[in-house]
Amino acid sequence: MNKYKQIRAWRVEPMRMVADLLIHWPYLDCIAHKTATSLQLDYAEGQQQQIEQDIRHGAFFMTNHRDIVMDSAWLSMLLEKKYGIRPFIGIGNNLFGKWWIEPFVRLNRAFVVIRDGSPRDLLQHSKTLSEYIQHLRRQGKSIWLAQREGRAKDGNDRTQPAVLKMLTMANTGQIIETIKQLNICPVSISYEYDPCDYLKAQEMQQKRDIEGWKKSKQDDLTSMHTGIHGQKGRVVFRITPSINHWIDSHRDELEQMNKNEQVAAVAAQIDQQIHANYELFERGTEFEQYLQQQYNKINIPNKDKTFLMSKLHEMYQNPVINYEKSHFPGLV
Repeated sequence: MNKYKQIRAWRVEPMRMVADLLIHWPYLDCIAHKTATSLQLDYAEGQQQQIEQDIRHGAFFMTNHRDIVMDSAWLSMLLEKKYGIRPFIGIGNNLFGKWWIEPFVRLNRAFVVIRDGSPRDLLQHSKTLSEYIQHLRRQGKSIWLAQREGRAKDGNDRTQPAVLKMLTMANTGQIIETIKQLNICPVSISYEYDPCDYLKAQEMQQKRDIEGWKKSKQDDLTSMHTGIHGQKGRVVFRITPSINHWIDSHRDELEQMNKNEQVAAVAAQIDQQIHANYELFERGTEFEQYLQQQYNKINIPNKDKTFLMSKLHEMYQNPVINYEKSHFPGLV
């Protein structure tokens, strides 16, 4: 395990169990009661039995990404309470804006995704991360990782092929067989309200207007705090079956593809399962008032109201559009 020292989660199981019972789960439950009208673990329609069989010996939970902290924290809590599964969680080192964040998350089964360094360093980090993830899966451990680096600011959730390529780097065998060994179960995450929506819209204008603009560590900390404590309405985590079933049923077509085409096909299937299982929320006239309130929170020079309001609308409309495409491809 020494070669994984820089990235691995810290294993202190007895301490973790006590911390979960006395601190961790009560805190997450408290956040749920204060910031969500409901928090639900759900399953693709009619497939709960299959899904429970798929995750029995560990799974790779790949999700869309709405909130920096709560996506993985709540899913981890829900899975452990329901099935005794506590996934290992991937977290970027760009989020370590305070000294205590890294030891805290690594004590809570988080491993580190290193996102800085030279291109050569990043390549080596990716290979080491791939080896570590495969090491965990060989032990039957469950894992959570977002389908892309960073959150989808516009709500248009797409799996980055680079993420899938990283996951297969440590294995020189067939890509499809390596992906099957991971046992990827896509999870669709839906928040009725995204408390960071105005921060995401603000960021999009800053990127548009300021050449080379990048978020600061303080920006990440602000997003983390807002995402934890902001109002979210209904929250639904919907698990879908392992993509291994799809791989087995499309084996002939996949074997005719080159590696890049195989990765693209797997990414498209993960997207399909996530999009088809969004929870859609009714949006009445009061929703426009909500968006106006969120727009009013934006604090940057030269606010472009037309642009910012369009981005706020877009991040809530894109999941609906993708849901409809997944269910009615000929009608959209």
